Amino acid sequence: AAVFFRDGKALDAFGPGRHTITTANIPLLANLVRRIFSGNNPFTAEVYFVNTRDLIDQRWGTPEPVTLRDEVLRMVRVRAHGTYNMQVSEPQLFVNQVVGARGYYTTKDITDYLRSIIINRLTDVLGENVKSILDLPAMFEEFSAAARIKLRDDFAALGLSLKQLYILSVSPTEETSAAIDEAASM
Repeated sequence: AAVFFRDGKALDAFGPGRHTITTANIPLLANLVRRIFSGNNPFTAEVYFVNTRDLIDQRWGTPEPVTLRDEVLRMVRVRAHGTYNMQVSEPQLFVNQVVGARGYYTTKDITDYLRSIIINRLTDVLGENVKSILDLPAMFEEFSAAARIKLRDDFAALGLSLKQLYILSVSPTEETSAAIDEAASM
């Protein structure tokens, strides 16, 4: 989709295909405007091209370990990573929210922002539901579904549709691994 953006707002979006864009042609007024603005046209707009295909295998991961309560080990620090699939469902809303409101222009800025939302919601889900780190692998699917439900509204507010979210791994830090080994040796 091509999204026309001017003065901090997405004004219109055009889907695939050919489109003719016209403006009111008033020669006398156009000449006057050119003279006032030294030959430059003050009525310019930016066009953002938004990919509306399914974007699969987008990666997320915790940059820092997350601390959780654990019934067996009392407290653990874990790292997590996984993938998600999404689609821009509303290009005009997406450009308004991401470019207009947050000022993100690069793919890296946008993916970093989405990663922070995912980590926030997943940490919330894990914090509410984890009894012990030892039970985590058996519950990846349930935690993924719960996080996906929490994230749908966040993504929809940005004009995105979250198709899937997968947790591939939740692994303990070296200190937590040492504590697990010590507890196992007892």
